[in-house]
Amino acid sequence: MLIIGINFTSFAQNRTFSDEVGVETKYIKSYPNPASSVVNFEFQKGYNKSYSMQVLNTIGKKIFEAKNISSLLSINLKEEKFYRGIYIYQLIDKNGIVVESGKILVVN
Repeated sequence: MLIIGINFTSFAQNRTFSDEVGVETKYIKSYPNPASSVVNFEFQKGYNKSYSMQVLNTIGKKIFEAKNISSLLSINLKEEKFYRGIYIYQLIDKNGIVVESGKILVVN
């Protein structure tokens, strides 16, 4: 399979921003992972409620988006038409900057 034009190096690991002391802050806990019917994203204290959440497939197409998220976001994978594979989630601030990203595996 040949994929052209997308740089996956930034997707290869969970990205987090460091706070003023240099300690990484992780805002998202995703579970279960791998998931078959539902995936939950639990947002830890300190995240900004104005952030949005996007889920992309491996070719960069946006599959799901939620704005003004609460402390728990559940996605019904069957209802949202997620197919077997790897997906990238991104927590994005109001300026469009990715605050955190990670991977989920769908095994339905």
